[in-house]
Amino acid sequence: MIGLGTLINAFAILLGGILGIVCKQFLKENYQDTIIKATGFSVIFLGAAGTLSKMLTVLPNGSLASNGSMVIIISLTVGALFGEIINLDAQFERLGEWLKHKTGSDGDNQFTNGFVSASLTVCIGAMAIMGSIQDGMYGDYSILLAKAILDFIIVLIMTSSMGKGCIFSFIPVAVWQGSMTLLAASVSAFMTDAILNNISLVGNILIFCVGINLVWPNTIKVANLLPALVVAVAMVWIQ
Repeated sequence: MIGLGTLINAFAILLGGILGIVCKQFLKENYQDTIIKATGFSVIFLGAAGTLSKMLTVLPNGSLASNGSMVIIISLTVGALFGEIINLDAQFERLGEWLKHKTGSDGDNQFTNGFVSASLTVCIGAMAIMGSIQDGMYGDYSILLAKAILDFIIVLIMTSSMGKGCIFSFIPVAVWQGSMTLLAASVSAFMTDAILNNISLVGNILIFCVGINLVWPNTIKVANLLPALVVAVAMVWIQ
């Protein structure tokens, strides 16, 4: 069944968030701050590892060759420009504020930050993109199943330290991955290895940026960098 992986992933996030709320009641504030930073550093290294795995190639003589530098520079620069023009970061925050009001959480100062941080963490990684495409093209949701387990743990930890705003990250995951799955099913013939590699390369850099924001809040407007994914795809067609 196409789309089943996204449904499982969204449910895992919801369940992890609920358990995180329970755990939060037993964590002191200093513990919560330490957990946020520990999660941030974990996300930083996940993003860095994913980026380097796409950039570096081991040659037959054992030396390393670097690829994708121009893709990174152009995608992030042009993507950031478009992102600032349409201000996606503000749109994410408006959605967070709307959810905060609708859920009666107006007194929760961490709600919007938790929602935005968790949403970006679980939405823009290589597993989200590649898993959705694989689900749409072949009906194989194995990557999204593995991602669901990871997201369960990540959202549980983030919710226990940043509050219930993180729980609602299941909404953008369902919309984003569901849309990617349907799109991949419709245009599978155009999904080349080059496109998938570019998306994965830039996506992992954005994950790295999310980790930076968890450790040093509000350093980077990661949502405004999301158009870089579109630019990365366009670069394959232009070349």
